Amino acid sequence: MTPVEKKQKIEIQKFAGEDGQYKRRASVFRDFISSKPGSQFLAEANRYHLYVSYACPWATRCLIVRSLKGLSSIISLSVVHWHMDSEGWRFPSDDDKCKDATIDHIYGFKRIKQLYFKANENYDGRFTVPVLWDKKLHTIVNNESSEIIRMLNSEFNHLIDDEHKKKLNLYPTELQKQIDELNSWVYDNINNGVYKTGFATKQEIYENEVLNVFKYLDKAELILKENFTKGETYLIGNQLTEADVRLFVTIIRFDPVYVQHFKCNIGMIRHDFPNIHKWMRLLFWTNASFKETTNFDHIKFHYTKSHKYINPHGITPLGPIPNILPLDHS
Repeated sequence: MTPVEKKQKIEIQKFAGEDGQYKRRASVFRDFISSKPGSQFLAEANRYHLYVSYACPWATRCLIVRSLKGLSSIISLSVVHWHMDSEGWRFPSDDDKCKDATIDHIYGFKRIKQLYFKANENYDGRFTVPVLWDKKLHTIVNNESSEIIRMLNSEFNHLIDDEHKKKLNLYPTELQKQIDELNSWVYDNINNGVYKTGFATKQEIYENEVLNVFKYLDKAELILKENFTKGETYLIGNQLTEADVRLFVTIIRFDPVYVQHFKCNIGMIRHDFPNIHKWMRLLFWTNASFKETTNFDHIKFHYTKSHKYINPHGITPLGPIPNILPLDHS
């Protein structure tokens, strides 16, 4: 085995085990911001900073909720380059400009991994985004997107205007059981399902995973079909919830990336799932928080040029054209 082949094998094994299955490692930093007086991580304006990638669906969850809740002026932001190499996410260098990426506004670091080592010099995990950073204590609060969006939804309400506080609750008490049930199967079978499909290294594993993804897309399609028939817009009636946010970030990437790059090519959202397609376009074209946090260049370039073991020549397909169809497309 050549040195290059050894390196590629190591890179693949970061995602897939010897059995050919992809296993996502759990997030490590799991503290919570709270609005309760005396909290270690008290919800305060301009104390926290969010590190994200437009390419990453998990990070984009946080971007969407930050926008929906009117927190853009309260929680600052840094955006990494779309390219991720063997050392993880990086910020654009002077000779490698990247439209819509930023510098690290807090420390001027060149890589996300420097944040992890600043928070814990003995850290030995993956250097993922999102990262919710505490500028006061100079540490990572949390790097688990599902928990970050819950904090953004509720803990800063005393700092925002009534419109964002009262009219938009993505996790209302009366719907929490339904939201949690939806999230459980959407995460395992669709959000993470496309990764389990794309990073599989054995044919049988791949086939099982891709068939499972489409089984659960069919389930989401049926839910939305029934809701639209009743004049309802979202996964749970006429209430926009975090379940919509969590499914959207995968569906918006599906046709542009997952169909070809992760070999999820049994069907396409635009051709084979009319109700999911309608729901996705409604969110994208009628709500700026979804549209303005979707960056198709970052999405397509990241997957196709960062995963050398899947796409060794780094060729980015031009299609589908357009990346998303207009709202009135029939």
